[in-house]
Amino acid sequence: MTPIPDSALPGALWAIAHGRGSQPHDVLGQHLEDDGLRVRVRRPLATRVRVRFEDGVVTDLAHEQDGIFSGVRADATRTMDYRVLVTWEDGLEHVQDDPYRFVPTLGEMDLHLINEGRHEQLWGVLGAHVREYEGPIGAVTGVSFAVWAPRAKAVHVIGDFNGWDELAHPMRTLGASGVWELFVPDVGPGAVYKFAVRGADDVLRHKADPMARLAETAPATGSVVTSSTYTWDDEAWLTARATRDAQVGRMSIYEVHLGSWRPGLSYREMAEELVAYVREQGFTHVELMPVMDHPYPPSWGYHVTSYFAPNSRFGSPDDFRHLVDALHGAGIGVILDWVPGHFATDEWALVRFDGLPLYEHPDPRRGWQPDWGSYVFDFGRPEVRNFLVANALYWLEEFHVDGLRVDGVASMLYLDYSREDGEWIPNVHGGRENLEAIELLQEVNATAYRRSPGIITVAEESTAWPGVTRPTHEGGLGFGLKWNMGWMNDALRYLGEDPINRAHHHTLLTFAMMYAYAEHYLLPISHDEVVHGKGSMPYKIPGDDGDRFATLRAFYAYQWAFPGKHLVFMGTEFAQTSEWADGRSLEWHLLDHPAHRRVQELVRELNSFAARHPAMWALDHRPEGFRWLDADDAAGNTVSFVRTGGTISTGGTVGTGGAGSASGSVGSAGPEVEDVVVVVVNFGGSDRHRLRIGLPRGGTWRVALDTSGFDAASSPSQAGTELTAQERPWHDQPFSVEVDAPRLGAIYLVPARG
Repeated sequence: MTPIPDSALPGALWAIAHGRGSQPHDVLGQHLEDDGLRVRVRRPLATRVRVRFEDGVVTDLAHEQDGIFSGVRADATRTMDYRVLVTWEDGLEHVQDDPYRFVPTLGEMDLHLINEGRHEQLWGVLGAHVREYEGPIGAVTGVSFAVWAPRAKAVHVIGDFNGWDELAHPMRTLGASGVWELFVPDVGPGAVYKFAVRGADDVLRHKADPMARLAETAPATGSVVTSSTYTWDDEAWLTARATRDAQVGRMSIYEVHLGSWRPGLSYREMAEELVAYVREQGFTHVELMPVMDHPYPPSWGYHVTSYFAPNSRFGSPDDFRHLVDALHGAGIGVILDWVPGHFATDEWALVRFDGLPLYEHPDPRRGWQPDWGSYVFDFGRPEVRNFLVANALYWLEEFHVDGLRVDGVASMLYLDYSREDGEWIPNVHGGRENLEAIELLQEVNATAYRRSPGIITVAEESTAWPGVTRPTHEGGLGFGLKWNMGWMNDALRYLGEDPINRAHHHTLLTFAMMYAYAEHYLLPISHDEVVHGKGSMPYKIPGDDGDRFATLRAFYAYQWAFPGKHLVFMGTEFAQTSEWADGRSLEWHLLDHPAHRRVQELVRELNSFAARHPAMWALDHRPEGFRWLDADDAAGNTVSFVRTGGTISTGGTVGTGGAGSASGSVGSAGPEVEDVVVVVVNFGGSDRHRLRIGLPRGGTWRVALDTSGFDAASSPSQAGTELTAQERPWHDQPFSVEVDAPRLGAIYLVPARG
């Protein structure tokens, strides 16, 4: 460290004392000089300041300038451990440690990787971390604070441990990295802090830590020091997950907004109630709407302010770990909504962090998202890209989650998304593709799959962008799954038609098969479909309540059987009649009514059926797993098809050859045959009697599911009925059988076994 010349010292001391310095360690702390070891500390209003060294020698410090005290121990030829003894007007001597005697907590390699945008565990070096150091006087515990603010003129850490004093703890810059750092002794978990950032515009702003791993509960805006003590119990889950390919396994997702599923529950209470419910219903995964902290508690969570902090309304980060652990213990995977496309506008968060646009793109034609009134990340800046890549890895690695669903991918891919001519800037090739965002998504996916085997990433992407789920080494974006928004829009439009008119809209049911294998698809009925005047699922459907519920049951049977993984939003599984609202609970009382309870029972049976029949999912992304029997029965409002795939023993045990779900058991209770399911769905208003359906094999077939049997009025069900296949070719199949297809109903046929 180069000594500050005597002529420059007064100015350097003034800058530190007035919150303008960037290198407080150059003047504060201990420094070997020609005359001995100098110690300099800032203790405004102190009446006496002394230093006690590790060998017991005590040296008085004299007031030098602006509340800064200094003194030299002439006989010292090396630096050493010491404590500061301070007396104020209370007349008591207070023993304190000195933050400015410690070396930086980030190494040269850390700083290099940060500036290169390649520090994959960024959360381990930036933010606030409890650390302990041994020394001659004894062990010291404190917190190292580090933040990236490259154009700031000065940065101070402020908090409840220093009375939010904007001058007490100036931080130092580490070379040209843009990182500011300080270790503060005697601070620990639970301390609330922020950074006082004097920006390039010379305005002082109090900023929450971008890397905070815990935030105060809104409306408070501070960051909180935290340290995990959690012991995981999901080693077997992670080991098994690493051997599976989630892209081909069974995936039935229950989308949850934690704040309104059952309001008032903590993470640990959800680990009991939510886990039990999801397990009982037979879903393989939960997808949680953003748990990353956001400022407005009852919101959806897509305007994030603390990307590394689980929402503190429900508990601590370790409490959230407990919830994930409990879900894994119940055989349920966890997918988190992740929002890398835009961030919240709150002044105390990421916006203009160092006085100028830093995380956001500086040009509003790229840095502002008009649809959501939020800022867009500067995807081309290495440090910002690193922030986002590391954030994705953080949730996968620190919280053991099994996947990320990326929100609003289309808004990232297109420079002209929701913009008129003149409101966007073309890329370097003159095109509308956001090349930097594409590279970010590719890096996130490639890195996540490399570091966390068995996870899945899912794109909410609403356009025809090619290769969303193609591997990155083949030029794709590298996602595991893509939401099939076309299927969803077509299906809901079809349901909205009166049965008498559906014949004119029949292709809405079938068109998705024209592109079903262009990507690896997930079929979503998400929160977006039951808000903002779109109506609840039952009330998207015309007719009386009996017809609405019958149609909904048939639709769920169709969704579960159609190629692709599937997702439903909480409440839709029991046909909630009101639109979802983030500020109130689901209408659980509706389960007192048979009509709603039977929809819930049907969903449970659909999940159970799929667990027993790999034909429903094992070949979702391969053409040989699906075959139309009759896609053209528009007049009858009926579709029929065959699903095949995987094997099933004659004893009923699923054997998937490694492509199974977490909840499917593998074994051989009897000889194995290829599993096959024949699906017939009648969306018309009339029963179809003696409807001939082609079958791929002969023998006895059984009606395994009849959605009309889940009628609240307990109407007769065909379930369990056995039918003998006739050697009469039909629908390009060698065998056929006549079935009754109930109005507004669906049936599943399977070969009878044993």
